[in-house]
Amino acid sequence: MTKLSVNINKFATLRNARGGNLPDILKVAQDCERFGADGITVHPRPDERHIRYQDVRDLKPLVTTEFNIEGYPSRDFMDLVLSVKPHQCTLVPDPPDAITSNTGWDTIQHQSQLKEVISELKKAGIRVSIFLNAEPDKVEGAKTAGADRIELYTGPYAEEYTNARTQPQNLQLFNDYKNTAREATNIGLELNAGHDLNLDNLRFFKLHIPQLKEVSIGHALVVDALYYGLENTIQLYKRQLADH
Repeated sequence: MTKLSVNINKFATLRNARGGNLPDILKVAQDCERFGADGITVHPRPDERHIRYQDVRDLKPLVTTEFNIEGYPSRDFMDLVLSVKPHQCTLVPDPPDAITSNTGWDTIQHQSQLKEVISELKKAGIRVSIFLNAEPDKVEGAKTAGADRIELYTGPYAEEYTNARTQPQNLQLFNDYKNTAREATNIGLELNAGHDLNLDNLRFFKLHIPQLKEVSIGHALVVDALYYGLENTIQLYKRQLADH
């Protein structure tokens, strides 16, 4: 079964909007695990507008499932990850002022940078995943740079899936995702996915890319939790990821 890692950034956004410690991010992470999450994801940014660097340090001894830290490999970010030593680090090429991640790495253009960064992480015993667009020709570069996995950036898929309901198209873009996934599997890279996956589009993605190891979902899951409750929502998402 594909694992569900819950990105808790949006809970931190809510906390920061009011000040204080409601919701308590540490309790949120523990509750997500208690409710069935297979992992916890955080994406600290330089301005700490949601998850703070100290949150990441405080979460490390509490997370009993898989801890995944994602972000752009600035020196500050790298120092944080190397000190915390999560199970997985997902490298994302977003600039400091990005509202959210919006593209994957060009593993050819940034090969040298990625090799250097990944080498540091691997020496610390951290599994490394690279955020990648649905571009089969960029997969080999991820392998060469030393990555263990790629994480498919599913924003364009989610948009296409929504449009397909009202426009005469057949998810042509999805072939690129399947081909990228197939290429990754063929050369020994494992596969994650994330960004704008939700209860509407997740099942289709899982059914057609069965080699999926893990999905990281935050925004949509938090929105659904407002209506369904957090425990029920996590179970609804896990049901979409079931193998049958």
